[in-house]
Amino acid sequence: MIDLQSSQDKRNIPIDEVGVCDISHPIIVLDKTSGSQKTVATLSMTVNLPHHFKGTHMSRFFEVLNEYQDEMTIRTLSQMLPSLKERLQAERAKVEICFPYFLEKVAPVSKSPGLMKYECSFVGDADDQGDDYILGVKVPVTSLCPCSKAISKYGAHNQRGHVSIEIRTVRKPNGNPELFWIEDLIEIAETSASAPVYVLLKREDEKAVTEQAYENPVFVEDIVRNVAQKLMSDARISWFQVNIVNQESIHNHNAFARIEWSRT
Repeated sequence: MIDLQSSQDKRNIPIDEVGVCDISHPIIVLDKTSGSQKTVATLSMTVNLPHHFKGTHMSRFFEVLNEYQDEMTIRTLSQMLPSLKERLQAERAKVEICFPYFLEKVAPVSKSPGLMKYECSFVGDADDQGDDYILGVKVPVTSLCPCSKAISKYGAHNQRGHVSIEIRTVRKPNGNPELFWIEDLIEIAETSASAPVYVLLKREDEKAVTEQAYENPVFVEDIVRNVAQKLMSDARISWFQVNIVNQESIHNHNAFARIEWSRT
């Protein structure tokens, strides 16, 4: 049959990224406690297209995806990206994987369990100059305003925030990125705020969480610095970016802070 995609294009314009996006696909990711966890991811898979090709072969993206669906981690991305480049005759390949990750979270006093959802991502990008891998998490937290507590006769306003962390890890002797658990990033985010967010809270739990937040007031600036301090102290991390957004409860705006850092 005619391979129209491989025919010559005379416009002489290369394409930076072409491929498939918004793919909903079941995957298996590593779980620190259980070994592995099944979830459903949204993926995009792209390659560059040289100026002389009319199009790429979309079906080949799915052929590669099917080979690696039994485990989807940064370490399997290091195998998937070369496969994409080879199958599609490309110099560059990129894969973005976004997925919900569930952890059982126990209430602080009643010990009532609930499944907490965290938004996570893997991004892999490889070309002739090398490869790059980023792990990301988005963690809901509670923050209580230090200023409100300091100036008020009683009480203080608080809000729910989101801590978004993206990291690169150092390379092992074999060239693969050092493993960093999703659970560890979640813990870093939650312990940097006034209090964690829970799924199920009884009255005694609400009391405990409210008091914990009141005793640990933090500005958005405090949270981002707390997270950065913990990440900087971990020798496995070579780069990170931290974004904090507090959804203000008494202001008609949100508060935001960001830190980006690289190990030199």
